[in-house]
Amino acid sequence: MAQHSTLRGGRSRKFKAEINVVPYIDVMLVLLVIFMVVAPLAPPNSINLPKAGRSTQPPSEYIEIELKPDGAARIGIHGQAMETVSARQQLGARLSRLNRTHPELPLMISADKDIRYDEVVQTIAEANKAGIARVGLTTR
Repeated sequence: MAQHSTLRGGRSRKFKAEINVVPYIDVMLVLLVIFMVVAPLAPPNSINLPKAGRSTQPPSEYIEIELKPDGAARIGIHGQAMETVSARQQLGARLSRLNRTHPELPLMISADKDIRYDEVVQTIAEANKAGIARVGLTTR
């Protein structure tokens, strides 16, 4: 049953149940223009990174690993004799032994500037496997 309205001439007209989308398109085009104008104003590469300060009190005794560019590494307790190892498996085994004998000591890793970042990350992974939770990186 359709609703009809009558005009003066006696003709009847049907109501249309359609949504007029033209105003919505106009609003979307205005928003698009606003975003196109505002987007270049915001610098895309400005990221606020946290600042890392120096530790207030460095540990007096710690396990130290020195990574060399030739693939060798020196490991030992800081201030004592350091042992040179040439393979990553040896480094992991020595790190596990040091952690078993001194579980309270943190690990400090110092690497040469020519070493790939992946080698430092692999050393941190070895420390995690050995059960060392506190790992630090030293700079010179």
